[in-house]
Amino acid sequence: MKLRIDKMLSNSGLGSRKQIKSDAKKGFIEVNGIVEKDSSKIIDTEKDLVKYKGEVIKYVQYIYLMMNKPQGVISATEDNYAKTVIDLLKDEDKFYKPFPVGRLDKDTEGLLLITNDGQLSHNLLSPKKQVDKTYYVEVAEEVTEEDVKSFEEGIVLKEDNYKTLPAKLQIIESGYPSICLVTIREGKFHQVKRMFKALNNEVIYLKRISMGPLKLDETLKPGQYRHLTEKELIALGGQK
Repeated sequence: MKLRIDKMLSNSGLGSRKQIKSDAKKGFIEVNGIVEKDSSKIIDTEKDLVKYKGEVIKYVQYIYLMMNKPQGVISATEDNYAKTVIDLLKDEDKFYKPFPVGRLDKDTEGLLLITNDGQLSHNLLSPKKQVDKTYYVEVAEEVTEEDVKSFEEGIVLKEDNYKTLPAKLQIIESGYPSICLVTIREGKFHQVKRMFKALNNEVIYLKRISMGPLKLDETLKPGQYRHLTEKELIALGGQK
């Protein structure tokens, strides 16, 4: 990407453009080993080596984070009353103004992608894309093969008579409670819970384990997060 030195450095959280301009005049900026006192100079962030006060600066435009969202935290950028997933980030990651891609209910755990890449977010959430989202679910009553068939056919939700798209219900352990995996391709409000409710069952634990090609890193404890690997980023279609 080609942009001005002062914009690159200020966008990286190293100071205002006015401060960067002043530091450039003091000789604090180097480009490819040569002191550059003109902070308005255009550089190529992929080819040019920029140093600021002796430190190599790598420009980052987009940030991609995988979080294991804990219960009790809401999927939002800010809230006047509850803690948000953004509150769990380090200041250096908050700087890029990331936002959660889609929402997980306050009491739902699991995979949450946090980024500032609006195009990727749109691609993952667009109903036209029909991106698979898989959940580990525990429900109070026994799940049957009849329920599996109902999920395959689509379920009419009680509150608004909306019929869901066909979904996959895989029974892992039948009993009280029953354990299963559910894969849906849309993201209606409380959808998984409402689908089971329509079958006179109740979700007692819900955890998202995958979204499209992205799978939850099970080494992440609830509330922990990490940056996506290059392999994960390529699979998702993110931007380097």
